[in-house]
Amino acid sequence: MARTAVVAGTASAVVGATSNRQANKQQAAAEQQAAQNAAFESQAQVAQMQADMEAMKAQQAAPAAAAAPAADAEGDLMAQLSKLADLKAAGVLTDEEFAAAKAKLLG
Repeated sequence: MARTAVVAGTASAVVGATSNRQANKQQAAAEQQAAQNAAFESQAQVAQMQADMEAMKAQQAAPAAAAAPAADAEGDLMAQLSKLADLKAAGVLTDEEFAAAKAKLLG
């Protein structure tokens, strides 16, 4: 009977140690998964911030790009008005023709 108690006690200790090891492994796996999730979320946040910065840069660049054609159009308008004035000065256009052409250009 003493022998049976010793065997039973040893078996109980082995089962307890095995259970503890399995619980520790499960806890370590859960902690590792949580760390991976946190790293993934951090990477996603960094990627989102980079995308936001790129969008802001694009928005800031858009008005500058739009201003260039407007300046070209304004310069073209000035050139056309200058040609009209030259034609009037040369006597090719009358005052009425000059005024009509100028109004057409200016809209």
